[in-house]
Amino acid sequence: MVTVKYIPPHMFIEELAKYLKENFEEIKPPEWAFYVKTGSHVERVPDDPDWWYKRCASLLRKLYLYGPVGIERLRTAYGGRKDMGLVREHFRKAGGSAIRKALQQLETAGLVMTIKGKGRVLTPQGRSLLDRLANKLFKELIKQKPELEKYIGT
Repeated sequence: MVTVKYIPPHMFIEELAKYLKENFEEIKPPEWAFYVKTGSHVERVPDDPDWWYKRCASLLRKLYLYGPVGIERLRTAYGGRKDMGLVREHFRKAGGSAIRKALQQLETAGLVMTIKGKGRVLTPQGRSLLDRLANKLFKELIKQKPELEKYIGT
């Protein structure tokens, strides 16, 4: 069976973000989302107007692959190197508020649930959504590269 692992991440996240934007009215960027940076290591606010949906899609993919995951591990995953001028660069975690609010919106949409003491995990509805989308995208990949057809049975 085809899972999220077999789809290129960029392609999967783009399609999932588009699907979330069109089909879930619970998932909307907060009013402050267009004025804040995603962490102290970033120099500017995101250029993409749909960055909130892409972050939600990326969170769903991470929960599918690594869940249950807590906010601190996700802050580390989305963190990066901070340019400190003349001083050597240091790693900084991403901001937790955007991650937390996105996960809360995904919970109200019914795609994510919290396991006390362990973190967040996908609900069966969320897992089936990601599996259906992965199947659809894999069929599109097979049209582009027919040699991938041998992996459908696995």
